[in-house]
Amino acid sequence: MAHYICIHGHFYQPPRENPWLGQVELQESAYPYHDWNERITDECYARNSASRILNGEGNIVDIINNYSYISFNFGPTLLQWMQQETPDTYAAILEADRQSMARFSGHGAALAQAYNHIIMPLANERDKHTQVLWGIYDFRQRFGRSPEGMWLPETAADTPTLEVLAQHGIKFTILSPYQARRYRKIGEKEWHAAEGAKIDPRRPYLCRLPSGKTIALFFYDAPLSQGIAFERLLNSGEVLAQRLVHTFDEKSAEPQLMHIATDGETYGHHHRFGEMALSYALNRIDKDKLATITLYSAFLEKHPPQYEAEIIEKTSWSCMHGVERWQSNCGCNTGGHPDWQQEWRGPLRQALDWLRDQLSPLYEQQMRALTADPWATRNDYIQVIMDRSEANVNRFISSHTARQLSAQEQVRFLQLLEMQYHTLLMYTSCGWFFDEVTGIETMQDIFYAARALQLAQALSGQDYETKFIELLSKAKSNLKGEQDAGHAYNTIVKPTVVDLLRVSAHYAISSLFQSYPETLDIYSFRATTDHYNMQEIGRQKLAIGQAHIKSKITWEEIRITFGVLHLGDHQLFGGVREYVDQETYARLEAELMEAFEKGNTSEVIMLFDKHFRSHSYSFWHLFKDDQQKILDQVLDQTMQGIESDFQQIYDNNYPLMVAMKSLNMPLPRPLQQTVEYIVDTKLERELEQESPNLRAIQRLRQEAVRMKLKLNTEALNFAATQQISRLMKRLNEKPQDLALMQTIIGLITQLQDSQMEPDYWQAQNIAFCLKQTAYAAQKARSTQGDASATAWCRQFETLYDLLNLQV
Repeated sequence: MAHYICIHGHFYQPPRENPWLGQVELQESAYPYHDWNERITDECYARNSASRILNGEGNIVDIINNYSYISFNFGPTLLQWMQQETPDTYAAILEADRQSMARFSGHGAALAQAYNHIIMPLANERDKHTQVLWGIYDFRQRFGRSPEGMWLPETAADTPTLEVLAQHGIKFTILSPYQARRYRKIGEKEWHAAEGAKIDPRRPYLCRLPSGKTIALFFYDAPLSQGIAFERLLNSGEVLAQRLVHTFDEKSAEPQLMHIATDGETYGHHHRFGEMALSYALNRIDKDKLATITLYSAFLEKHPPQYEAEIIEKTSWSCMHGVERWQSNCGCNTGGHPDWQQEWRGPLRQALDWLRDQLSPLYEQQMRALTADPWATRNDYIQVIMDRSEANVNRFISSHTARQLSAQEQVRFLQLLEMQYHTLLMYTSCGWFFDEVTGIETMQDIFYAARALQLAQALSGQDYETKFIELLSKAKSNLKGEQDAGHAYNTIVKPTVVDLLRVSAHYAISSLFQSYPETLDIYSFRATTDHYNMQEIGRQKLAIGQAHIKSKITWEEIRITFGVLHLGDHQLFGGVREYVDQETYARLEAELMEAFEKGNTSEVIMLFDKHFRSHSYSFWHLFKDDQQKILDQVLDQTMQGIESDFQQIYDNNYPLMVAMKSLNMPLPRPLQQTVEYIVDTKLERELEQESPNLRAIQRLRQEAVRMKLKLNTEALNFAATQQISRLMKRLNEKPQDLALMQTIIGLITQLQDSQMEPDYWQAQNIAFCLKQTAYAAQKARSTQGDASATAWCRQFETLYDLLNLQV
């Protein structure tokens, strides 16, 4: 009997980039990480690329790339972020696909995905094609081959969607068994009802489409997939392996494919160490020949469908009402707020549909005026999204227009395409999945809509925004203070809209806190300084200058004049306007500098009003990450003063505090918080040093024990993890450095009995690789009598054992 097992992971995060800046901004809820992409990458995506297999004693016996053994898909927008921000993990994912092709007869583990995770049955025909074409192009550019399968967001499917997949060469997709309508053996006439998941998931099915095309369907095993995602099956790799292999029909002579599909984040993010349970199960099944690990495409080649099936139209894996979760108050929600309603879903979709349908004729008409085929050009725009270099964009414009465009027309051409890009992004499914219309996921979709509106108004001069807000106002919030999505648009979205003057203000204000080169990139913009003059008197600074600001996305540009006054702390006054002429600029500079040098602050502020009028800016107009950087700089001196005061209280009262602790008397709250703050701060600072002072760390750790302090372990664990990872990376570059190795051993030893629990994942990976390379070479020399090699091996074994025991 041929028993096969395939595990599919759907790895995805919604696009989180600021629509104007093209980067993910600081997300405080992801602390101590910068944002949720970074956090989930560390907890899940990276760990699956180097997952350990343990023996019965908890020792690492192997480290494997899970992605090379399972079927997986990554959202294209997530891969785009990973390519820029976590290139090592990104490279490991691509390498896994190459490894899987060698392992599975030329079939790769990776599947494509419809581009930005929209609910395909609710999309119009044009958008369906663009989503699939963009997903395929993105896949080819990254993985260097054409995809055989494609993941449908939320497995949401209908016949028109399957037609689009088949038309563009997709061979198969994965669905929930609850999406099957009926099935029969090929060649037979009688159909068998399949509704209610009454279909065998262990075989592939052929779906015949009205066009005459076909596509293969795999209906995953729902109970086991549910168990992995929600029933703690990942608590034990052995239990997982046994559940996987005991689902086969031992009486059947047919080849059987046991396969499951879950969110990939299940393995490590939702379930800590879930990636290790997966590694163990895969290794156990493969090593003991309990079944054959395979991929969908490899199984399909060996065992083409013997049965055919039809689907229930407009269904998905996460809504028992079909696809209503993304357009109505169907009752499906996260369960966290049972008293809330989701009536807002309908009005939200209606508002976005209205906006899409208003902007389509505008796009079509203006694109044709530029001698371009509107929809073919949009389908190809993924070529620019993936490579925004000026040379590539010029080639794209030339190949998609029938005449040479002027510079102004090129800007319009790119603005039109960006408008369409954001009308696609605003349909990302997470906007409807959760419970509250003003939640972060829904507001992200509305941010994309705002960018599309801004471009539409610039292109047409028409006001689409007023009507759009009116429609959004029908989407009522569950939170009293938020009212509705229209109110949220006015209070949350509009203040964050970025234009060239806002970028100019950011450039001007931030220039007071760091030295800028003549040309620099500010997110998706480029600033070129024409003139810059800064004067400083005491704590006050005044900067005046000229610069060119250009969008790297739409090629819009502006020449500006600016002035900015810093009074200290975060008190800033700034003004920006379009450059007029040199005479006007010279007068502005002379007047402001004269008033500033006299120390007449009120006159400087009045001159700002005179020269810049309504175009005034302050600290709050900086982009979020830079606000944080500048606040950190401003606070640094303040925090030093506070720490000095706390240290004095600590020193003056130390004998008394020790006496109270020895008598088991609780410290008064102000003293308790003072001592905790001092020890926390010093310990974190020591852990962040390039070369940690082990004696200082030991002294602080002992103090925490003696005074029975409750430390801020979240921040300290993060700092310790980062430090040990940095040291191990240095050791990997210079494995002969015994002093460095001893420092690492000393630091880990210091942390063993403390409140801290650092994550040694990356350090373990490096040590494991070193054991197979540098250690193996030194061991060979040691057996030949090399005393220095023997000493190196002994010290490395100490380090290795210390790290290994932490798993």
